[in-house]
Amino acid sequence: MVEVANAIRFLLNGEEITLTDVAPDLTLLDWLRLERRLRGSKEGCAEGDCGACTVLVGRLVGDEVIYDSVTACIRFVGSLHGTHVVTIEHLRGENGALHPVQQAMVDHHGSQCGFCTPGIVMSLYGLWMREPSPTRPAIEKALQGNLCRCTGYTPIIRAGEAMGTYGQPQGDVLWAERIAVKDTIKSINDGRRVVIGEGDKQIIVPASLDDFAAVYEANPSARIVAGSTDVGLWVTKFMRNIGPVIFIGHLQELKRIAENASEVRFYAGVSYSEALPVIQANFPQLGELWNRIAGEQIRNMGTIGGNIANGSPIGDTPPPFIALGAKLSLRRGEQRREIKLEDYFVAYGKQDRQPGEFVASVTLPLVPAGEKFATYKISKRREEDISALCGAFRIFVNDAGVVDMARIAFGGMAATPKRAKAVEAMLVGKPWTMETVEVALAAFAEDYQTLTDMRASGEYRLLSAQNLLKRFFLDTTGQGQRLQREVA
Repeated sequence: MVEVANAIRFLLNGEEITLTDVAPDLTLLDWLRLERRLRGSKEGCAEGDCGACTVLVGRLVGDEVIYDSVTACIRFVGSLHGTHVVTIEHLRGENGALHPVQQAMVDHHGSQCGFCTPGIVMSLYGLWMREPSPTRPAIEKALQGNLCRCTGYTPIIRAGEAMGTYGQPQGDVLWAERIAVKDTIKSINDGRRVVIGEGDKQIIVPASLDDFAAVYEANPSARIVAGSTDVGLWVTKFMRNIGPVIFIGHLQELKRIAENASEVRFYAGVSYSEALPVIQANFPQLGELWNRIAGEQIRNMGTIGGNIANGSPIGDTPPPFIALGAKLSLRRGEQRREIKLEDYFVAYGKQDRQPGEFVASVTLPLVPAGEKFATYKISKRREEDISALCGAFRIFVNDAGVVDMARIAFGGMAATPKRAKAVEAMLVGKPWTMETVEVALAAFAEDYQTLTDMRASGEYRLLSAQNLLKRFFLDTTGQGQRLQREVA
């Protein structure tokens, strides 16, 4: 029998917090500003895009506390049990001086109006703790989720390049406090389930994966929240009631990655950031796409399982995963079943998931030698934007130059992520030539009833999908690189 506690407990800067009355939809940003009067974190977009509210959240991984930059505007207080929240107010240098990151920003004129500055400093702070003297690409990646309307970013990047010369992490307050912080977090994570409130005001923080499975089976109408990168907007933008909520972002059993010679299995709680090294090592063709999924803060929060479970037609991971032939593992209580990922998406807003059943993991077969694989994302902004459409292409061309296998999948084209089976049929058995591709283009209209919305018209999506198939052909035959060189 699992013991039950009735309080959310976490560290805020240098103080241990105990909360016995927490609403499921209470965001960290609102709590910091309204309850704690810590107003360095700003509300800009209230949807995790601008980074003005950036804070660090530390969690125990193995025997170390790892700090991630996150957007406080869509992070719920109920998800903070057993963590260490660090805000801009906690930064300080020696003898009352500015922190090295802050001083670098001052000396390199990285702040103008100042509204976005605290969030930028916190993103650089998280990077500085990992890489005190980072490269320019590392700085740009860390700041993908921070928008500034004043500076043009160049002074900010200069500050990031210089911050290591002002001090090293070993002299930082978090370094000095690391043992005490780790011991406190260990004491909070005492193996008890947390339950606060009743009815649609209830929060449940399961003690383990098995406890979560039992709780959700008994409460199938509860909302599962892992990274809150989607559900957070339901609250801040649509004022939806999301309770009761089961928070699962802390479950280490759902953060496992298993690899063997033929496949990689990502458990549902693995974040985009945690998955990146494994993606780059096993599926390098997905590296560019992965770094274009939102900004760093969202990649630190968002999970692979959540991106699939929500069933959004514009999720970035389903198209390439479907093209790879991914398998989905679902669990309800002690019962488990496995289905093809492409079969999980039934219709808009409907997935093959029974009451009390949750996405446990997704398994990706490795790309066999000789196969060609690529994913392309079309969006209004290159960085930190939702896809208008995302297309994934995988083919095998035999020694005679004939297509033996083709798998093509798109998100954003229709009500669900789905394969372009009519296009595939037009390619298989044909020579891999532009003539074959041109003939196959018309089949896209058979595969998709294209959507028209604020991101793109149906006509634009259809034409873009056809052009992406052409691009895939040019890239796989080397002509794409040649054309790029000629244009340059």
